[in-house]
Amino acid sequence: MVATDMSTHQHQSPGHTAAADSLWSQARSATLHCLLGCAIGEVLGMLVGTALGWHNLATVVLSIALAFVFGYSLAIRPVLRAGVPFAAALAVVGAAETVSISVMELIDNAVMLVVPGAMDAGLGKLLFWVSLAGSLALAFVVTVPVNRWLISRGRGHAVMHEYHH
Repeated sequence: MVATDMSTHQHQSPGHTAAADSLWSQARSATLHCLLGCAIGEVLGMLVGTALGWHNLATVVLSIALAFVFGYSLAIRPVLRAGVPFAAALAVVGAAETVSISVMELIDNAVMLVVPGAMDAGLGKLLFWVSLAGSLALAFVVTVPVNRWLISRGRGHAVMHEYHH
C-alpha cells in the first residue's frame, strides 16, 4: 500500500494556471479602462440627450459617439507619450479598443432601451440613474470575457501593452 502526503496536494481545476489568472487579470484591467471612457461618454450623452428632450435614438447615437471619443482619448495618451505619431497611435488605439467599446456600448444601450421607462425617466429620477449604473455594470461583466479572448490571441488591449509604462 502506498501512502500519499495530502498536505502537498494542490486542489486546482483542470486548465487552471497562473497564465490563465494573468489573462483574466489583464482582461479585467482592460475592461475597467474601457469602462471609464465609455462611462464618461455614455453618461454625458445620456445627460445631454435627456436634458434636451431628444428622441431615444438621437440620445443613444450621441452616447455611443461620445463613448468612442472618450474611450479612444483616454487610450491614446500613453501611446502618444511613448512617441508614436498621432496617425499611428490612432491606428493602435482603434485596433485595441474598438471591439471592447463596441461590446460595452451594445450591452449598455440595449439595457437602457429595454428597461421600461429608463430612457424617458429624466435626470431627476432614480430609475434613470439605477438603470444607467446597472447597464454599465452588466456591460463590464459581458465585456471582460471578450477582452480576455482578444488578449489571449494577441489582439485587443494586448496590442497596447508595450506603450503602458
